[in-house]
Amino acid sequence: MKFLIVFVALFAIALAAPRPEVEIVRNDSDVGPESYNYAVATSDGTEHNESGQLKNVGSEDEAISVQGAYTWIDEKTGEKFTVTYIADENGFQPQGAHLPVAPVA
Repeated sequence: MKFLIVFVALFAIALAAPRPEVEIVRNDSDVGPESYNYAVATSDGTEHNESGQLKNVGSEDEAISVQGAYTWIDEKTGEKFTVTYIADENGFQPQGAHLPVAPVA
């Protein structure tokens, strides 16, 4: 029981610790009827950019194809992580140096 009380107290202190405010430093977007682009960056080093385009417009196979990337900096280690991705009729396909890769069959 004492352990639980100490754990809850430490958890509350951790949540109450002041965190630096993060500000948006860039926010660009261009949205059209068949495509879009946007890019967002914050003061903590987080970035996200994406573009999408409608394929096979007006057909039964109409779909959107998206390409993008997002980056963040680990608060504890300072290491920078980046994920690039494609999302289309084949699903979400992320790539990043830190992501596991399936073995070749």
